[in-house]
Amino acid sequence: LLKGYCGSCWAFSAVGVLEGLNFNHSGHLVSLSEQNLVDCSTSKYGNEGCDGGLPASAIKYVIDNNGIDGEDDYPYEGVEGTCRYSRLYSKATASGIVRLPYGDEKKLAEAVATVGPISVGIDASGISTYKSGVYAPKHCSHRPNHAVLIVGYDGTKKRIPYWLIKNSWGTSWGDNGYMKLIRNNHNTCGVATMAVYATLH
Repeated sequence: LLKGYCGSCWAFSAVGVLEGLNFNHSGHLVSLSEQNLVDCSTSKYGNEGCDGGLPASAIKYVIDNNGIDGEDDYPYEGVEGTCRYSRLYSKATASGIVRLPYGDEKKLAEAVATVGPISVGIDASGISTYKSGVYAPKHCSHRPNHAVLIVGYDGTKKRIPYWLIKNSWGTSWGDNGYMKLIRNNHNTCGVATMAVYATLH
């Protein structure tokens, strides 16, 4: 059971990027451990466990550590604990971080199409009640306060263009845990403000 609230969105966003990267390289979809990041990518990386952090800093930990454990061996607890990473259970790694140009939704779309899932930050102050459809708020800042994962986008001319976003609030939130955010609309909610992904050479 999850007790209380853990602000670990940054770890979920980073794990989404790393799972995509690992799949692209191995052809296997392996669940990686958010708890590993919450417990081990800590103050040295500027992260604060359940009190917040940055996906790029979490990826930097995985690069330095040359590994991240699998979810099965290091399950999510929703509280910050002692780091118990074990190389025995390491299921993936990364070797570099790419930060996309500030506010550039075109470059962000290119990355989603060619790289896979991309970690982004958004101003999430208005999304708690989101249920379905394309979210196009009139007032939403460019100052991200919540990390999410872009897993796709709609580029058809007939519909409102949107980003398909995977959140970390469970499947009862939004559209089965996902949200459509309006795209190419002046960087709505700061979606292209701090976009990052990982590389592996």
